[in-house]
Amino acid sequence: MNTQESHGSGPSHKSVEVGVAALVVLFGALAIVGSISAGIGWGAEGPKAGFFPFYIGVAIVISGAVNMWTALRPDAPGGIFAEWSQLRQVLLVVIPATIYAFAVGYIGIYVSSAIFIGWFMRWLGKYSWSTVAAVAIGMPLVVYFVFEKWFLVALPKGPIEQWLNL
Repeated sequence: MNTQESHGSGPSHKSVEVGVAALVVLFGALAIVGSISAGIGWGAEGPKAGFFPFYIGVAIVISGAVNMWTALRPDAPGGIFAEWSQLRQVLLVVIPATIYAFAVGYIGIYVSSAIFIGWFMRWLGKYSWSTVAAVAIGMPLVVYFVFEKWFLVALPKGPIEQWLNL
């Protein structure tokens, strides 16, 4: 569906462009501030720790400002960016994925993955509990053997894996 022809409601193209540009400028400004505190000059040994990040931050701020200027022009694309129902569908994936990413640090990748896979298979896919259990438990086991045993790559473990001495 072309967003220009959509008749639903949602955030405007312009507001999304301006919001993203503002976040980019903010990110670049944070990089600049952090670089200044680390030192952006030139020392006897060469550039200080913040030298290159400072200029990357400046480039990020400039690119965000250019995007902001482009979004605020009178001839910038109009219409809605996406309908609220479409954004809701995106958030139904983004929020659990974000929770999963944070959970890996606390309960390990294997338990987090089993919960994440099981949740999506049952909630979005409407698979039977037997299929959900097989895949949600089987996939982390496959990943464990491939990475931990065959490639000898340690992945983040949580308390359950430590209790099982994996």
